[in-house]
Amino acid sequence: MIHELWRAMARGWAEGDASLFASVFAEDVDFVTVRGEALSGREAVEAGHARLFVTAYRDTTLSATVVLIRPLAPGLSLVHATSTITPAGVTTHAQAVVQDRSILAFHNMITEGPRR
Repeated sequence: MIHELWRAMARGWAEGDASLFASVFAEDVDFVTVRGEALSGREAVEAGHARLFVTAYRDTTLSATVVLIRPLAPGLSLVHATSTITPAGVTTHAQAVVQDRSILAFHNMITEGPRR
């Protein structure tokens, strides 16, 4: 089920459908963007992504990979996922708290490139 949440986000992103993208988040989600902005609630996540889908990330795709699922309690997990936005070439890392079929908390960041 957890993997399906990220597949739904990717479908929403590819279709430019902010409502579909945001549908995986709890109504009262705490969401931190890659710029460190704190959004409160699914509506704020949807509105923010609706703007992205008609501007900077229009006609882009999101490919996501869940890299860690750590059960915390029955129906509650900590999840780490990486995502790449194509053709923008942006890779992000997210940490999320998932309860049953929705994301309660989400902290996203742009990963730093390799150290030299």
